[in-house]
Amino acid sequence: MSDPAHSEAQVFSLDEQRAARDARSGSPPAAGRPRCVATTASGARCRNYAVEDGRCRVHVPTDADGEVARSRSAPRRSPGLAGGAVHPRAEGHPHPAVSGSRSGARASDADAAGDAGSAGDAGSAGEAGPAGEAGPAGDTGSAGDAGSAGNTGAHAADARAREASRSATASSGERQGSFAWAEAQLLQRGYLAAIDGLELLRDAADDRFLEALRGLVGFLRRRVTGAYEIDDFGFDEELTTKVLMPLLRPLHRHYWRVTSHGIEHVPEQSGALLVANHAGTLPADALITRLDVFDLTGRHARELGADLVFRTPVVGALARKTGATLASGDDADRLLASGELVAVWPEGFKGLGKPWKDRYKLQRFGRGGFVATASRAQVPIIPTAVVGSEEIYPMLFDLRIVARLLGFPYFPVVPQMFALPVLGPFALLPLPSKWIIEYGEPIDTASFGSDLAEDPMALFDLTDQVREQIQQMLQRNLMGRRSVFL
Repeated sequence: MSDPAHSEAQVFSLDEQRAARDARSGSPPAAGRPRCVATTASGARCRNYAVEDGRCRVHVPTDADGEVARSRSAPRRSPGLAGGAVHPRAEGHPHPAVSGSRSGARASDADAAGDAGSAGDAGSAGEAGPAGEAGPAGDTGSAGDAGSAGNTGAHAADARAREASRSATASSGERQGSFAWAEAQLLQRGYLAAIDGLELLRDAADDRFLEALRGLVGFLRRRVTGAYEIDDFGFDEELTTKVLMPLLRPLHRHYWRVTSHGIEHVPEQSGALLVANHAGTLPADALITRLDVFDLTGRHARELGADLVFRTPVVGALARKTGATLASGDDADRLLASGELVAVWPEGFKGLGKPWKDRYKLQRFGRGGFVATASRAQVPIIPTAVVGSEEIYPMLFDLRIVARLLGFPYFPVVPQMFALPVLGPFALLPLPSKWIIEYGEPIDTASFGSDLAEDPMALFDLTDQVREQIQQMLQRNLMGRRSVFL
């Protein structure tokens, strides 16, 4: 058991503490020491002892604090200056780590000066009586007064920093929101650690990322305000180029790994009519072909679609937004006459819904309406062959009764459906076949004369010629590929 003589704390009165402190420092009695002339945030007179120019350590002028902060802080490298130059701190605004802990720093100064016996001289609450009661209010400053005074100084420093930053921004001419502007703001406030973080962000985010971010913000603003353009057919080029095509691009580049050749046959400016085969149960080949043309030429291939596409909710409106229009002579003539690149899939739903046993066997190309359209506009026909789309959803059966009940042209049964109990919705993903797109040599319709559209036999002959050319291109690419998926 411990000695009772040492188990109780030794108690000194306030007078004894002051006497011991005065004896150590050799200062006159405390009654003659001047008080601080400053006022606290609440308007009360500060009760701390004055140590410099009639002020306590809490209310020492900001410039003096700045000197202390600068002397105690190690020089920091300026991220914005070449060669790792040293940043001088903003005048009158020390580092936040110093300015935010002025009370503690000044308490340490008081200890170093020999005033460790009275923590109240440093503006902190530490003079408790024997029973834990606070000491006399007139003897030492309270923690609340010190904290309030510290807050007052911090608020004043922030106000001066904001005013200086506004004048610095106006004089420097930096664009608001730029990295240089942000660095100037942080430097003006003395947040050098934040400047280092800003430099790391600038290193990680290159100009392309920043431009993409600005473009996204501008796009959203235009969508909300309605300040975007569409043409007479409802084509929203900005939505298609900046939102929908980027969503398809991973499928084009990485999932189906599309390779294409013969793009030099597609004109760079004038109008032309792309004619391609159609397959795959879903019209993914139309979307991928259009994306491929855009990535290689920068031109949008305006699609001609069937009536069912535009009657389908959501799909019809989205098709209009992407530039598709009804496969009618009037719309196609207007597009070609204005120099647009137009794409058509003459097989239609007969090509999309053909069974697996008829893969890569072209169906009938209709009555030659696309040839008449190209002839009237005097534009070339570009035969286009797509290999790989047949394998994404191999159609095993066509449930025609169900299709009639639902009003669909066909109702496919594909192998992925049998994996639904095991994989769930992921089973319906298309198969990752390897795609090849070839753009064939153009067929000049102008060489057949201006009356080609009025001659049914000539139209049928030219339609068969286009169909035969695409069939040969398909066979050639099928013979050249190593595997369906490689």
